Amino acid sequence: MAVKKVFQIMIVLLCSIDAILFVQAAGLAISSSCEAKSSCGNVSNIPYPFGIGAGCYIDDWFEVVCNDSFSPPKPFLRRINLEVLNFSYGIGSNSSGIRNTVGVNYPTFSICNSDSSKKENEELLASPFIFSQSQNAFIVMGCDNFASMRSSDDGSVIGCMSNCDASIVVINSSTCLGTSCCQTTITSDLITFETNIDPINISNPVTEGCKSAFLVEEKWFRDIGLLINKSSIMSHVPVVLEWGILNTSFYTLPIANKTAEEYYCYNHNYISDSEYQTSYTCYCNKGFEGNPYLVGGCGDIDECEVLGARGVCFNNGFRSGYCENTYGSYVCRMLDTNTRVKLLTIGLSSGGLGLLVLLFGGWWSYKVIKKRRMIKQKNMFFKRNGGLLLQQQLSSHETNVENTKLFNSKELEKATDRFNVNRILGQGGQGTVYKGMLVDGRIVAVKKSRVIDKGKLEEFINEVVILSQINHRNVVKLIGCCLETEVPLLVYEYVPNGTLFQYVHHQTEEFPLTWDMRLQIATEVAGALFYLHSAASSPIYHRDIKSTNILLDDKYRAKVADFGTSRSVTIDQTHLTTLVHGTFGYLDPEYFQSSQFTEKSDVYSFGVVLAELLTGKKAISSTSTQESKSLATYFIESVEENNLFDILDSRVLKEGKKEDIITVANLTKRCLYLNGKKRPTMKEVAMELEAVQMSQKAPNLQQNYEELEYVKAEMYEPWDVPSSTMSTSSLDVQPLLSSQSV
Repeated sequence: MAVKKVFQIMIVLLCSIDAILFVQAAGLAISSSCEAKSSCGNVSNIPYPFGIGAGCYIDDWFEVVCNDSFSPPKPFLRRINLEVLNFSYGIGSNSSGIRNTVGVNYPTFSICNSDSSKKENEELLASPFIFSQSQNAFIVMGCDNFASMRSSDDGSVIGCMSNCDASIVVINSSTCLGTSCCQTTITSDLITFETNIDPINISNPVTEGCKSAFLVEEKWFRDIGLLINKSSIMSHVPVVLEWGILNTSFYTLPIANKTAEEYYCYNHNYISDSEYQTSYTCYCNKGFEGNPYLVGGCGDIDECEVLGARGVCFNNGFRSGYCENTYGSYVCRMLDTNTRVKLLTIGLSSGGLGLLVLLFGGWWSYKVIKKRRMIKQKNMFFKRNGGLLLQQQLSSHETNVENTKLFNSKELEKATDRFNVNRILGQGGQGTVYKGMLVDGRIVAVKKSRVIDKGKLEEFINEVVILSQINHRNVVKLIGCCLETEVPLLVYEYVPNGTLFQYVHHQTEEFPLTWDMRLQIATEVAGALFYLHSAASSPIYHRDIKSTNILLDDKYRAKVADFGTSRSVTIDQTHLTTLVHGTFGYLDPEYFQSSQFTEKSDVYSFGVVLAELLTGKKAISSTSTQESKSLATYFIESVEENNLFDILDSRVLKEGKKEDIITVANLTKRCLYLNGKKRPTMKEVAMELEAVQMSQKAPNLQQNYEELEYVKAEMYEPWDVPSSTMSTSSLDVQPLLSSQSV
């Protein structure tokens, strides 16, 4: 009888699974004319907000025209006149950071002579499209060809050199590692750029032939494109564009002001044509698929159907229950606690001990398997996120790893409110940064990598290793990391007051950047770089010093940040030979020409920051009367022509003493020498800036001391105590070195 009751309960459970209701979302209908035009040639299902024909797209940027002059016809984005190859919508969570994409056929750049040449790429200017950093690469092909790409928006520069050797014959090569072909990653939020091709060693007969440099979808080039390009130069190659809806058009979407579990939208801020621009990207949440830009466009995924697990769930080959689709997810339905209690009572009262043991054993086995699966998954993420590489790197460095905490995923999810979009502090090429609060009350910044491919893994591990070696009050502190999640996480101290760039170039009356503050910040940054170059356990080259990588804390003290491209070197190393990577305007010209980065390359970049602090001008600027000119060149020319005081920031002129300004200007000029050997070391720079600071404080100290002596004299006058004076060393103020060559 007891056994019969047990089976009755099991039948009821199975029936309840089949009785689950399935809710189908109602879609926003598009007119039949738009549906009829949703295909062109080999591209089918052109999705809204793109469309062919009036009323079928959200704004002009998303208008697609079907060119019937080709056979088969080809679709083009009308405003940028690029052929469309495919469309893709992302499926993820609120913190995925992956944007929707459109594949296009993009022109390459090539020359067939020995002259240097350049090309401006401005098709995407002011558009809602950017070149995908995670899916594209910059390729350089041809013998003895050095090519570079400079972003027109933030001045970032990348490049590499493809060498040729007559003794080397490359047959059916599927690699692009420097012989006749090299490649490097591109910068984030790339919109417009300039491509430069500079042939080298033109006396070598092997260098004859055409040379090319171009953006391309990395996966396509790796699988197909390399072999094609080695035999001929293609005029167009596939490129992936990420896109969002511009702020002016987004709020016309019917979903714009709504929230739902099926989809989410977030804003992405970037610089385009020297102006901040905002675009909005929408996704179907995990468990849904479809078009997130239409009401009801994200439909539930029947995971049981997709997994082929209708009726029964298997995890790692073991039966774990009955699959039940839910709205946005699914569950492997086991007997619930109440049912297990009832079965236990029935079993005990009727003597069904064997059945009870069987049920308990199954439940215990499930728990054990689930725990093992979670451990296995965490170990898999740990290895995929570079845990083994990190352990190897840390074991080979003298680090502060004992002070670097390994967080678990639950801690950081709780700290960031499950990576809520409202906690986002900023987004960049390497990932998204969230504000969080740990259980001990500390406010932190949690950096979540945007991509997890192998190309970015090395940068992530590199940043952990570099920061684990650094313990300096003017370097952003790494608190810990987490590698057991799907994407790796870094936890930093929270630096609340933004970047130096904001205060220099967007000054306000509410909080002006005074001369004393500028001098203090410059001295702190110089001291941090001196520490990196000389006092750290092994010398560290930052490789990307610029005003946007200098943060200000709650007391407006400088914190050097962003060590993703930094490198440590051995004591006896004098330089690093690397792919060119940096920011135009801050990039050492000597490094750009030789690909050899030295400690003096950091000095040059710091010199540009000093020039920014003195003049209030950007590293790269343009006016209506002249082409874009680097601040370094402009500053040196002004000093040599004795026009220094004509280019200084008004607050510097008002508050700074003339001799101090001249001293800092001379130091800036020496940091910007084209010949790196003539530049001072960061130790010398830090000492000179500290000397200027002391010279400013000395008069106040002298005055305070004299006041103190006057009081003491009054107090001790009957004893006729002789007075003493404070001695201050005089500082040599150098004249402007206008005659010295740079």
